[in-house]
Amino acid sequence: MQARAVLASVLAMALVLSGCAQPDGTIAPAGAPQPVESTTPPTPTPTPTPSPRPTRTKPPKPQLRPLPAKLPAGLRRNTGVRPVALTFDDGPSPAWTPKVLDQLRAARVTATFCVVGREAQRHPDLIRRIVREGHQLCNHSWRHDLDLARRPVAEIRADLVRTNKAIQAAAPGTPVTFYRQPGGRWTSEVLGVAKDLGMRPLHWAVDPRDWDKPTAATIAKRVRNAARRGSIVLLHDGGGDRAATLAACPQLIADLKHRFGVARLS
Repeated sequence: MQARAVLASVLAMALVLSGCAQPDGTIAPAGAPQPVESTTPPTPTPTPTPSPRPTRTKPPKPQLRPLPAKLPAGLRRNTGVRPVALTFDDGPSPAWTPKVLDQLRAARVTATFCVVGREAQRHPDLIRRIVREGHQLCNHSWRHDLDLARRPVAEIRADLVRTNKAIQAAAPGTPVTFYRQPGGRWTSEVLGVAKDLGMRPLHWAVDPRDWDKPTAATIAKRVRNAARRGSIVLLHDGGGDRAATLAACPQLIADLKHRFGVARLS
């Protein structure tokens, strides 16, 4: 009996070694086909190709018109009477405009404030104070774009209309009878738009270049030397540090009042 068990074990081992055993340990019948390991690599699953995103082509910017060789006719440079006119650009500024207004009130003179639209929108209280104290408002474009007059007419119109709306929102019913082109870079196109909107082009006769940061004494001297009967004087109450302009104002206003008088534009 023990010998038979040993014999059976030997036979089973021989079958395994001869390849007749299944992977699960069972014995395959004689003559059954043996499993063959495949040598062909599995076919890879194709990766989907992403669809290309449509490219957005920005339309080319319109070419700017060249500036004219000389300033166009029709710009307002003179009051037409003996007194001179003071104009202040690039405000309103919460840092400087109130102080300029204080000085004008102390000197008992009025001025024209050429306001930037987005600053008028930000500081409507200053627009209201300018009007309340008897001064005039002038449209000076929405963001002081020096190239505005060279842009398409539709763009010029939209800019000026937007600025007028900001002024009217701050001080409803206030007339805006003048437009001043930033940098004095006028074209016939911007003149035409301003006229269509009921505004006259306001230029200047005296520019002390206070925007270039000279001293207060230099600003006052330049105004004194250049002013003539009826001059329109360009100064700034916004667009940067105007401490020198503020310091120059008492002296130059007193000088202009004495020699010519200072009047509101009409």
